[in-house]
Amino acid sequence: MAHFAEIDENNIVKKVLVVKNEEILDENGIEQPQKGIDFLVNLFGGRWVQTSYNNNIRKCFAGIGSTYDEEQDVFIPCKPYASWVFDDVAWRWKAPIEEPTEGYYVWSEEIQNWIQRG
Repeated sequence: MAHFAEIDENNIVKKVLVVKNEEILDENGIEQPQKGIDFLVNLFGGRWVQTSYNNNIRKCFAGIGSTYDEEQDVFIPCKPYASWVFDDVAWRWKAPIEEPTEGYYVWSEEIQNWIQRG
């Protein structure tokens, strides 16, 4: 199965669909992503980009609301909080204060710090 994200005119992911392998394989049994894109365009129209559930391509799996960066050919996940910054080495959003390693914490945007839970 292959996953494809539909992106809007601002490169925001609108939806993610699964396409059966038989729709994307060529006559030699080799996966051809363009065949999946063509299949989806024929069914729904729109702009489609393949995404990888296990992050093998385009850095991370596309989720609704995430952004496709055409220049880098990657998906950037949704920003969880206004104060967080994107770490393009770890490829994830990070809080302005490192999360404590002992215990269970949740981020409070209001106080800009971690709150221990449980």
